[in-house]
Amino acid sequence: MSDRIPMTQAGYDKLAEELKQLKTVERRAISKEIEVARAHGDISENAEFHAAKEKQSHIEGRIRIVEDRIARAQVIEPSAELPDSVRFGVTVELEDADTGETVRYRIVGEDEADLERREISITSPVARALLGKAVGDAVTVRVPKGTREFEILDIGYR
Repeated sequence: MSDRIPMTQAGYDKLAEELKQLKTVERRAISKEIEVARAHGDISENAEFHAAKEKQSHIEGRIRIVEDRIARAQVIEPSAELPDSVRFGVTVELEDADTGETVRYRIVGEDEADLERREISITSPVARALLGKAVGDAVTVRVPKGTREFEILDIGYR
């Protein structure tokens, strides 16, 4: 798995902060929980101990995942010039061909996606269909509920 993972600087910083939290706070807290549970006696039938060990396993797994993502991160900063086509980091305004509804999405890395903030992952079906397209292009997107068609109204950095 040597593929680079595109992300914004904010996404990278968020992962780095999560890693710091996991290593300095979560690891220490779970170690103390295990220590307290051990003090209760026989660990073979100690539910607290087994729960703490399971939580420790999840924390260590998440640490490995975050470290891998940080190691493979490719931080992409928007350029100063206005984009002429859809690419990573842009905000794209779309019009739904069926409903006439307009929607804006910002294309970000997988770890940064947040639909409430209208930030979609570069690996999402919508983003993949939009990449390389220009203002005025019609785009057909396969989504779980079927097929939708959009027209690109605007592309920019926000």
